[in-house]
Amino acid sequence: MGFGGISIWQLVIVLGIVVLIFGTKKLRNLGGDVGGAVKGFKKAMSEDDSKETQEEQEKKKLTADDAQFSQSEGPDAEKDKEKSQASSDK
Repeated sequence: MGFGGISIWQLVIVLGIVVLIFGTKKLRNLGGDVGGAVKGFKKAMSEDDSKETQEEQEKKKLTADDAQFSQSEGPDAEKDKEKSQASSDK
């Protein structure tokens, strides 16, 4: 028994019939086309992953910049400004 109840001889017979119907040249071209499609798919997936990592890095940078901005512009910043103005008026 082979794959799911199909013996190796049955697979060989099916493969032989497919070769007789389509011919080796068409099968070779089909194999090349499928290989090219898989290669293109893998390339697109890796490009997509690199775009996602770039976007995540930009978001992290923006959130870090926002945190710095909010610290310098928070409620304590107003008190610091008032203190600096009062000391400069003296």
